[in-house]
Formats: sequence, C-alpha cells, structure tokens
Amino acid sequence: MQFPEYRGRRLRKNDHFRRLIRETRLSVDDLVYPLFAVSGRDIKKPIASMPGQFQLSVDHLVKEARAAFELGIPAILLFGIPAKKDEQGTGAFAADGIVQQAVKKIKHELPDLLIVTDVCLCEYTSHGHCGIIEKGKVLNDETIEVLAETALSQAKAGADMVAPSAMMDGQIAAIREALDENGFEDLPIMAYSAKYASAFYGPFREAAQSAPQFGDRKAYQMDPSNADEAIREISLDVNEGADIIMVKPALPYLDIICRAKQEFDLPLAAYNVSGEYAMIKAAAKQGWLDEEKAMMESVTAIKRAGADILITYWAKDLAKCLAGR
Repeated sequence: MQFPEYRGRRLRKNDHFRRLIRETRLSVDDLVYPLFAVSGRDIKKPIASMPGQFQLSVDHLVKEARAAFELGIPAILLFGIPAKKDEQGTGAFAADGIVQQAVKKIKHELPDLLIVTDVCLCEYTSHGHCGIIEKGKVLNDETIEVLAETALSQAKAGADMVAPSAMMDGQIAAIREALDENGFEDLPIMAYSAKYASAFYGPFREAAQSAPQFGDRKAYQMDPSNADEAIREISLDVNEGADIIMVKPALPYLDIICRAKQEFDLPLAAYNVSGEYAMIKAAAKQGWLDEEKAMMESVTAIKRAGADILITYWAKDLAKCLAGR
C-alpha cells in the first residue's frame, strides 16, 4: 500500500472511525488495585511520594476496597505493614498478621472481590531485605520455607490468590507444594517472575516502609540490562506451577512484556509500579503533563505490549475514565 491509493487519515478523521478500528482496548476487567494495610484504627495516612495513595487501617481498607469493587475493579493486591518488625519477618506468616486480618475483614464484607496477597518478607523484616539474613547475605533455601509458610497463612485467612515477589529460586515450587499439601490445590499463584532491580520502586519503599537497611537487592532481583534472563526466570516459574506470570516494572520493560506474551501461554500481568505513577503525578502537578492523558497513554502502551492484567495505583481513576465519569 502507498499514497495516494492508501490514505490512513480516512479512518482517523473522527472519533467514531477511530473507535471502530482501535486495536488495543482497556477494560476495567483488566485492573488490580494495590493497597497498603497498617495496624490500628481510623488510620488514613497519605503517602507523600504517591499522591492519592494511603496507608490504611483495616476499617479504612474495607471502605477503599468497597469503592474499588463498586467501580467494577475485580481484584485488589494487599501489602502489609506490621506494627513491629524483626529479623525473621514473623509478622508475614502470623495468623493474626496485618494482611491476614485485612483479608478476613474484607472477605467478610466483600466476598465477591478477589483478594491477592503479596508474599514477601521485606515489609516485615527489620533489615528490609526479602529473606532470611546470615552474615549479611540473603539465604535462599531457608527463605523459601518462610515464604511457603506465609503463603499458606494467607490462604488460610481467605486469600483468593497469592503473589510471591521475593525473587528467591524455587519459591513457586515450595509455595505450590505447601498449598497443595494443605488442601489449597485450587488456589492460584501469580508469580513476580521477571522482577527487576529497578529505580522505580522508591515511592513503594516509602509506602511499605521496606527499604533495605544495608546493601541492595541486586543479588536476587534482576539486572535491568538483561532480557534473555527474564525468559529463563519466567520459564522456571511456569515449570514450578505458576498460574499467572508477571513483569515488574512495566513501562521500562515493555520489550519483556512483549516477549513473555509471545513465548508463554499463560495470563500475563504487568505491574505499573510506584515510580511510574509518581513521575506522572509530579509532572502533572507542575503543569507539564495532562495527568489523565498521560495515564491513559501509559497503560495503553502496557496493554498493547501484551499485558492481560494491569496492576496499577491508577485503577480507580482508570475505572472512572473507562466508565465515562
């Protein structure tokens, strides 16, 4: 095809034509809304680096979950911030831990809302790393035992799906085995399969109070330079029993999302992370960007790259935009 026989503008000349031929479509059904649970009551603490997001006590968390559910959002992703932290991250798997409390309460109030729980230790450890520490190093095999215990505890509390994010080798297999052995064969796992050691996690670490107290996470999260490694990591999780695979962050790794979608026949989630959210919020506050248009363009790019599921702090705003509110 070439001009003048082909004139692309014929089908772009008004909104009806543009809608008719649109290739990538967003839906509220694609959305997962991340939320931060804290101990206490009547707490709604703004997260400075993530305008519009809050640390929420369980009573406020239920209200926020209800608001999301009423907008048609099918799922939330829960992160917990315990009242006390320790070296072993025991708050992660405590029967009365903050996430376990939140799951029980939300399930009681909103039984049809899907609750996904993050399975990691960084929010619960005093050192801020995602695993058990010995002599300054994160121990892999000892950590996956604790992650399995954490996932099982969350399942017993009523979680609909667990999402391991610690990037420990073998974590999916360990969790799958623990769930299956305890009667949770039908509970799915959404694996943070390709999780990069990214600069875009900064605001999340403020929100979850999970910044490492020494060193960094490059020994277990992935090098941003690597693409083939992501495919190997995803393949391992698929073979170990993951039901949904994830790429995190999203916007700097659209190529990874695209490759993963082409190479694996599983639902693919992409996490539009805190830094991606915060930079558009900051630019919009300065008047440099139109927030709604930048939001829509960003998440459309993630969807166009191949994501089936979009985990984003804009979930409520997106739901309203998609509904024309």
